Amino acid sequence: MTTTSQVAQYSAATTMDALPQAIRERTKKIIFDELACAYFGRRSAAGSLSAQYAISLGGQPEALVYGSNIRLPAAYAALANGTAGHGEEVDGAHVVGGHPGASIVHAAMALAERQRAPGSELINAVTLGYDIGARAVGACGGTFIVRDRHGLTSCFLYAYGATAAAARLLRLDAVRHAHALALVSFQTNGPYALFSEKRHISKSFCNGQFAFAGISAALMSAAGLEGNEDILGGKQGVLDAWGLGHGRDILTRGLGQEFSVDGANFKFFNAGYPIHTPVEATLTLMREHEIEAEAISSLRVGMPENAMRVVDNRHMHNICVQDMVSAAVALGGIGLTDLPFPAVLEDPTFQRIRALISVEADQDLQRDQPNGRGAKVTIGLKTGERFSMRVDHPRGHSQRGDVTWDDLSEKWRDALPGCDVGAALAVAQGLDELDDVATLSRAFGGIMV
Repeated sequence: MTTTSQVAQYSAATTMDALPQAIRERTKKIIFDELACAYFGRRSAAGSLSAQYAISLGGQPEALVYGSNIRLPAAYAALANGTAGHGEEVDGAHVVGGHPGASIVHAAMALAERQRAPGSELINAVTLGYDIGARAVGACGGTFIVRDRHGLTSCFLYAYGATAAAARLLRLDAVRHAHALALVSFQTNGPYALFSEKRHISKSFCNGQFAFAGISAALMSAAGLEGNEDILGGKQGVLDAWGLGHGRDILTRGLGQEFSVDGANFKFFNAGYPIHTPVEATLTLMREHEIEAEAISSLRVGMPENAMRVVDNRHMHNICVQDMVSAAVALGGIGLTDLPFPAVLEDPTFQRIRALISVEADQDLQRDQPNGRGAKVTIGLKTGERFSMRVDHPRGHSQRGDVTWDDLSEKWRDALPGCDVGAALAVAQGLDELDDVATLSRAFGGIMV
């Protein structure tokens, strides 16, 4: 059996009933959080522009653009929602790297709405999408190997997860699943140069495009279009082009027993994920030792090399560790709804802290977690005192413990104007019993521009 056939046969046979209860519950939390991210991110430049673009194309009213009362063809709704979902950098990450939810959840949700699917099918599709997408990234070495060897963002591989989710919602057979995986291959890619753009536009759009591509490929396959029947494992296919030597084993290992939603990470403020531990460590040191900003003479941030290269001195403020730590010090913290830039750039405290921050590789973290998101912060005071703290995993990280519904309620309670967060959360909690996912979608409607 070919690699693609093995993946396709597994995908076509999955059901929610076969999922452990803990996996169902975690997937429901991911779905709720990602929909909230898209509503929240509609205000971002990328979220607003992508919605305007998608709306201008018109078409059949199949799925909702969150934060609006406008419905579009499912693929265009997924494009707008996936872009908005990553627009404010508060959407979930994953231990293998990148942002699966902004692509997989929005592809699955838009197509489920088109199909008037029950919540059980959405839960199954999203779980499947994470299983295939995260394994595809892992089979190619993870986010940093994909970047360093091929110059690509590994998030493009989540399009395979979005495709698997969409194909399952269309109830395609295994042969059609395989063709859908082939057809998405020609609609997705992403040079890593997007991390160097000045604004957070194409970095967000790529996630929406991967959601769009997943739906498009599944619908194309359903319409009878075809592709290479072993696009994943065949000669000059995905793994041949980008995979590790044992990538075929990684792609298929543990399907049905090990679920990739367990490796999903939640965020609690809007910044690149490697920034969360430096901010947490800095604020904790200042609180525990009663450090005032004016007393600081040095601030050293130590990180694993790979994480450092993602966030060191970037143009985009919310993926720049120096900018975000300086803003946190100047403002006394960073909340989900805070938008410190550009106003904080004129703050004298921000300017002083920004000038004295140093960021460098920490050898202990490099040894312990070379692909991790930990940080060690050392604050030096004008008195000569020095205080250090190491944080291995940020809040919401899968290795720091599960996120509760109460955590998500607290996160979003005051962050989504016009949305009844409590009502939306209640619908999400009962998603497995929902007859039509449109009920959940409507909870994130509105009249935002």
